[in-house]
Amino acid sequence: MIAIYPGSFDPITLGHLDIIERGSKLFDRVVVAVLRNPGKTPLFTVEQRLRQIHTATQHLPQVEVDSFDGLTVDYANSIGARVLIRGLRVLSDFEKELQMAHINKTLSTEIETVFLATSTEYGFLSSSIVKEIARFNGSIDHLVSPHVASEIYKCYNNPSTQP
Repeated sequence: MIAIYPGSFDPITLGHLDIIERGSKLFDRVVVAVLRNPGKTPLFTVEQRLRQIHTATQHLPQVEVDSFDGLTVDYANSIGARVLIRGLRVLSDFEKELQMAHINKTLSTEIETVFLATSTEYGFLSSSIVKEIARFNGSIDHLVSPHVASEIYKCYNNPSTQP
């Protein structure tokens, strides 16, 4: 069975990787799908995020990386995926994600959403928090993979690349 784990992944964190690794044990194939969202101004381009995710997941042979525009359920249907993987950290995540799962079900009755509770050590972690810490010269080495940390540090040490 094919599952997708959609998101912006700007940047991919160790919490995301935890969900990807655990999801890869549950499904035959997991596609980490980067949403091209014109409403957001990301730190990294879609291509950079795809490369970061690919590097971080290269030890997982059943994990693929892709990007898409539009509705997640349309993308899922286009690749034959029947499951959306979503990570839950706190109660507010559940409220938002449950609403999205219900909406997605009205758009495609063939798609199921599977929620994975984030591992305790990543319950506080978000891409926004990583960027905020880095912006103020804090260490993010314990929050993201080394190659991602390096790229983030470069962004915030070079004023011409800051968002």
